[in-house]
Amino acid sequence: MTSQNSWWQEAVFYQIYPRSFADGNGDGIGDIEGIIRSLDYLQWLGIDAIWLSPHYPSPQVDCGYDISDYYGVAPEYGSLNDFKRLLKEIQRRNMRLILDLVLNHTSDQHPWFQESRSSRTNPRRNWYIWREGRNGEPPNDWCSTFGGSAWTFDATTGMYYYHFFFKEQPDLNWRNPEVKAAMFDVVHYWLEMGVDGFRLDAVGTIFEHPDLPPHGKDYGIDDLYVKLRKARTPEEQRQVRRLFDELVRYQVDMPEVHDLMRRLRTVVDEFPSKVLVGESEEIAFYGNGYDELHLVFNFPLMRTRRITPQWVLQNQRERLAQLPSGAWPCNTLGNHDSSRIRSAFGDGVHDEGLMRVLAALVLTLKGTPFLYNGEEIGMTDYLFTDVSRFRDPLALRAYDLEVRLLGTPPSDAAFHAAAYGRDKCRTPMQWRNAPNAGFCPKDVEPWLPVNPNYQEGINVADQERDGGSLLHFYHDLLQVRRCSPALRHGEYQPLSDETKDYLLFLRSAPEQTCLVALNFSPHPQDIDLSSGLGNVRLMFSSQGARQTEVHQGLRLAPFEVWIGEVVEPLTLS
Repeated sequence: MTSQNSWWQEAVFYQIYPRSFADGNGDGIGDIEGIIRSLDYLQWLGIDAIWLSPHYPSPQVDCGYDISDYYGVAPEYGSLNDFKRLLKEIQRRNMRLILDLVLNHTSDQHPWFQESRSSRTNPRRNWYIWREGRNGEPPNDWCSTFGGSAWTFDATTGMYYYHFFFKEQPDLNWRNPEVKAAMFDVVHYWLEMGVDGFRLDAVGTIFEHPDLPPHGKDYGIDDLYVKLRKARTPEEQRQVRRLFDELVRYQVDMPEVHDLMRRLRTVVDEFPSKVLVGESEEIAFYGNGYDELHLVFNFPLMRTRRITPQWVLQNQRERLAQLPSGAWPCNTLGNHDSSRIRSAFGDGVHDEGLMRVLAALVLTLKGTPFLYNGEEIGMTDYLFTDVSRFRDPLALRAYDLEVRLLGTPPSDAAFHAAAYGRDKCRTPMQWRNAPNAGFCPKDVEPWLPVNPNYQEGINVADQERDGGSLLHFYHDLLQVRRCSPALRHGEYQPLSDETKDYLLFLRSAPEQTCLVALNFSPHPQDIDLSSGLGNVRLMFSSQGARQTEVHQGLRLAPFEVWIGEVVEPLTLS
């Protein structure tokens, strides 16, 4: 690592969804002990840092994002001492750990909210957003992003409280200095313990318009669900997104959030080498490149049905041009809220080849890569349709809307609800070809159903034994990346044009220049290299043994990933 690069610019992050990753005590729920036992696997794979999804005590209304204690550990995951042991074991392996931090809201079971709702004069009353109703109706027509009104009436004090998400997730009032101080104490607590930073959940929702202006629309969130179900083209889907943005325009991305991020950055900067990652695609959260968040996700890269060279070139051209000086990109194709990569971008025919090309894309583009647990073995969405096993409230809501508003027969409604919800991409990690995929004992029911395709080789143990597996592809590519300064922190320069079925680009650092060639096609591709690159020495190929040096041209096999080191680096203009 060069002196001007921070660890988080060169690290490969791996998101662990703790409830589904590894069950250490055999109760059907993932836990900290299970994660600890899996650290050697992650170290072997080549992971540098872990992003741990919420581990805090929670009623689990929203799968852990409704926090009832910011200072604790959910008892089903273990104890605070278990967490400290996890942190120590991660550090012993020279890895890093960042935590999910939910700033916008708490659980309605959090002691702060219990006090706030107890009376209008409670000292913590103004820690949340309370308003009088109007003629028996909510204060305005704002919507919860998860359906219905954003206001819930609380009979104890006869007022409404605001929640952008579920009613069990009341929004904190960040205009109250006491709230800011209390949450900054939380930040200090975990940083002093030794964690390396935070992924900030739903960062754009922290503030809402103080005047509460009505959005004045004649549609609501439920109407948008119906429109989305009836959308037949990508443009119709984008139109639904635009309607949603209009509906919540007074509830998100208020200017005050950037003042808060700058203040949070100064708090975090009191500790050396910590990182803030925002769950947002908005470039504005980088601030001037140095004073707000360190990383913001390039979500637009994954907002398509099929990733093509043309799509990537356009994304990189627009995204990199928008970054302020000093800002560093951050790329991902999957997480706990989105379909798994194979399900989202596969074509059902060439999935294995496409998965390798897309893995290489994330790991070779300029920026910090984020992987999601199970991605490395090609896990897929599991659209189970037993409604009694749904755990995501969004899936249950979708089922209700299907039956009630669309008149969908229950069996079909369950399928559409499973596709809409998030349980499909949160199913347990598939460790081996054994009952429950080795996640938990065969006589224990896991918290979510296990995808039965673990029996088809989509599991860690089988792929560890197969040197040609997707898992070994990830492992080998991660080792190449780790040993390559250009792939870790080099600049990006595209060399292919938008008429090609392959992507060709340079990554150039002072120490090294690499040529990356990705064939997105099931057909061979001939690439002309006679334009002055010089000799290019092979570093990695998904096709195994190849000629070790190329000069004038390169022939790519179908879906081949080819990376070479330029012997005579091209000077970037």
